[in-house]
Amino acid sequence: MTADRPQTLRELKESGYQSRTVKQEMRTNLLQFLREGKTPFTGILGYEETVLPQVYNGILSQHDMLFLGLRGQGKTRMLRQLVNLLDEWMPVVAGSEIHDDPLNPLSKYGRDLIVDKGDDTPIDWVGRDDRYYEKLATPDVTIADLIGEVDLIKHAEGRHLASEDVMHFGLIPRSHRGIFCMNELPDLSPKIQVGLFNVLEERDIQIRGFPIRLELDLCLVFSANPEDYTNRGRIVTPLKDRIGSVVRTHYPLTRELGIQITQDNAWTDRDAEIDVRVPKFMQEIVEEIARLARTSPHVNQASGVSVRMSIANYENMLSNGERRAAVQGQSATVARPADLSYLTSSARGKMELTMSEEPGEEDELVRRIMDEAISVIFGASLSPKQFRNVVEYLDTGNTLDLSDRQSTSEALSSFEQIPQFRQQLETVAEELEPEIFQSPEKDELLVAVGEFILHGLYAANRINRQISSGGIQFG
Repeated sequence: MTADRPQTLRELKESGYQSRTVKQEMRTNLLQFLREGKTPFTGILGYEETVLPQVYNGILSQHDMLFLGLRGQGKTRMLRQLVNLLDEWMPVVAGSEIHDDPLNPLSKYGRDLIVDKGDDTPIDWVGRDDRYYEKLATPDVTIADLIGEVDLIKHAEGRHLASEDVMHFGLIPRSHRGIFCMNELPDLSPKIQVGLFNVLEERDIQIRGFPIRLELDLCLVFSANPEDYTNRGRIVTPLKDRIGSVVRTHYPLTRELGIQITQDNAWTDRDAEIDVRVPKFMQEIVEEIARLARTSPHVNQASGVSVRMSIANYENMLSNGERRAAVQGQSATVARPADLSYLTSSARGKMELTMSEEPGEEDELVRRIMDEAISVIFGASLSPKQFRNVVEYLDTGNTLDLSDRQSTSEALSSFEQIPQFRQQLETVAEELEPEIFQSPEKDELLVAVGEFILHGLYAANRINRQISSGGIQFG
């Protein structure tokens, strides 16, 4: 792919190539994206009017940037996509550890090679993906990891300690002419953060006090949770002062947007021979669970509730539908509230509780939030008054037993014991899901709608409900 490109310094000069900094490169390419009405960030939804303008302004201002937000807000995904703003290929001095610019070499290796070979200096070409470097901040990260260290093996080979040849470069010098990302910056110990001061402002590094000044060309980006999140660490104030732009991210602002993000990221294209169709009200319930958790007084809001919770819950709901269909020998089914029975396993660990954690406390909170989510979605399209016949039937001492192990015919038979309930299911199902209603999975949809109505009536305090290992009994 690079065979038709200049292979020597002479050919590079003759091609008219001119050096420019990483930030100039990103700025120019971003302006081209904007002129064409495109975005360098793919799969990022809901940030068009809030986060992306902050990012674009930071790039156009040639700032280093800190992406600040709670977990599961797409910070790392956006940072990794900054490479889309780099040129597709970049010329470097062949063999250089730090991607030396052939027209302006930085390392001793690059300078010596050009002095030795002149215009015959060989040129390599580096792709944009190889110009992004990422490090997760952990307490054991050292200055040597980031900046560099004296290589005693090179010294033992006879090289003098005062020579640049004896240095081993860390990640930051190796990111020269590229993008360096430090994830979870507060986890970096304060003394290591201090070591980044010169890199951010003066753009140079010093190793072990030797008189080596490497004027690095970098775009430095960071991710972090808000400073008040737990006690694990903080960003030292002088470091924040040197970061040009701090970009605040957020969770989806609407339920519809959250559903779209979940659909785009969840594993829905299954390899099994079972088709699980998901009604809109079931999608809304799964998303509403996460939205309610983000406002619950029982959840530590400084920690946040990740979008990964909705994704994991959605995948588990599909899996329960698959399992149910496989047991009953079906090739297609419709997701229904019974498939939410095991969402506790995918929700565990996705929330940090404010109360003392007792065994089962988190699971109980998930079930309460699930009931509240069903109540919200039920109230948005239906009213308990529509189903007085169901309430009267159960008030007279009758009961309905439901579980995810019930077949479609068994569930419908139990619903048909309630006067006029089958007709109501037909009406509501056609109104809520006309496409599935006209498909072969119509009966499956009727069961899903029936369960939705019963759970909605319970949430509205119209009927009672008992949960056991065998399923759910309404009465």
